[in-house]
Amino acid sequence: MQQLLLPAIVLLIIAMVINATLKVIPAKQRSVKALPLLYEKEDGLMSPTELLFFRSLEAAVSGHYRLFSKVRLADIIRVKRGTDRRSWQSAFNAIQSKHVDFLAVDPVNMTIQFAIELDDKSHQKPNRKERDVFVDKVLAGAGIPLFRFPAQRSYSEQNIRSRLFDEQR
Repeated sequence: MQQLLLPAIVLLIIAMVINATLKVIPAKQRSVKALPLLYEKEDGLMSPTELLFFRSLEAAVSGHYRLFSKVRLADIIRVKRGTDRRSWQSAFNAIQSKHVDFLAVDPVNMTIQFAIELDDKSHQKPNRKERDVFVDKVLAGAGIPLFRFPAQRSYSEQNIRSRLFDEQR
């Protein structure tokens, strides 16, 4: 009797594993197919604070620069060529999910001129300060000037213009 019981238990375990596997695979496929249903459109590209600043910034640089918002660092800087694979991956991982609030480019040839960060209260948090220092160093090392403006209730196009154009010379 025991000789028959052991093979029966083994067969039962194998059947349970196969059954569980068959149930898991379709569930994974269903979850991947359902992923598009889990997304929705954001209310807007910019927060109200960013939009207020952007309108003043746009007026301040009108005709001189073209502006883009929320540009990934990995889209405007790259890890130096010749960097070993492991260091390259580490350096890329550090920039891939970070962005600058605004990027100014030459309107004719689209070359990068400078970046702008709009600093609200969140920039006072320790982890955000650490991130800001990192971004400052990375952009400086890549030769991209960075301007930081404090978030305010209103902005003067003239003050923005003066700061950007006076410091660019």
